[in-house]
Amino acid sequence: MSDQILWFATRGAGVVSLILLTMVTCLGLLTVVRWQSPSWPRFLTAGLHRNLALLSLAFLGTHIATAILDPFTSLGIVAAAIPFASSYRPFWVGLGVIAVDLVLALIVTSLIRERIGGRAWRAIHWASYAAWPLALVHGLGSGSDAFAPWLLAIQAICLALVATALLWRLSVGGSNRSRLPDVVAAGARRVPAPFAGRED
Repeated sequence: MSDQILWFATRGAGVVSLILLTMVTCLGLLTVVRWQSPSWPRFLTAGLHRNLALLSLAFLGTHIATAILDPFTSLGIVAAAIPFASSYRPFWVGLGVIAVDLVLALIVTSLIRERIGGRAWRAIHWASYAAWPLALVHGLGSGSDAFAPWLLAIQAICLALVATALLWRLSVGGSNRSRLPDVVAAGARRVPAPFAGRED
């Protein structure tokens, strides 16, 4: 029974991790173009993006820990840390290990962003987007229930969400950082002078 609990915990934590990583990826694409609206300003998008990333890391930790403890996979700590070192479905598990490494690199570099500089951080941040497709393919190939209808439905929804966010990102073009002076100038024109029309 304990082995079954470990298996369900591993699978459940993996699925939740994929869902959270999907949300993180979509919000990341929104944040890149500095998307905002009056009812949902950009700082909320950025904050939610960061907090979901940390939450996904917690579920990833649960997924990895239970997979190591599960005697069925006999994963072991080394195979969980080194890509393609697993005796259980080494290719598919290896893709998952690479995805985790990319997520960890993003988290660590975000914590030391001031030290490594914005350019290096952005390069690592862009590379970390590869974690999502790797995680998706890892889920398809490493689980014994990979093609269960419910799991395929979740993966299809995740794929559709990321594809929609990516297409929207590509249609918008570059970051609107270059348009910031125009936005500020337009806002300044709408603000009346505090003493305009005043007669002393």
